[in-house]
Amino acid sequence: MAKEIERKFLVKGDFKNEAFKATRITQGYLSSVPERTVRVRIKGDKGFITIKGIGNASGASRYEWEKEIPVEEVKELLLICEPGVIDKTRYLVKAGEFTFEVDEFYGDNEGLTMAEVELPDENAAFERPDWLGEEVTGDPRYYNSMLMKNPFKNWK
Repeated sequence: MAKEIERKFLVKGDFKNEAFKATRITQGYLSSVPERTVRVRIKGDKGFITIKGIGNASGASRYEWEKEIPVEEVKELLLICEPGVIDKTRYLVKAGEFTFEVDEFYGDNEGLTMAEVELPDENAAFERPDWLGEEVTGDPRYYNSMLMKNPFKNWK
């Protein structure tokens, strides 16, 4: 069974000058229940469908399955997704031996920037760049499936 282990952080400073790649992402959810989220995504010029299981107690580890599908199929599936779309640019930033995925959100989540790092295990040590802020791993408000339902603009 595929397993994803990642930690999430808010971003508190400038990271873009360290990024080696930037990709626009649009995604929607066919199912956003925590036990099985089903996401469709257009990432650059590729389409994907992803199924994620519920996270463990810390929120850092959970089942993940992903398959590439044609972009046209993603566009069709987006029409039947739950209300709300996630629109963001993902920047890849190398720090030590790991690469952070830094998401800058648009639309209803404008103003939110988060970084994720995938790790071999939950307690793996990693270099913390200066722009890395508060850890939000396990805080469900920061899950993309929740940002779709309760966007960042409503938090204030």
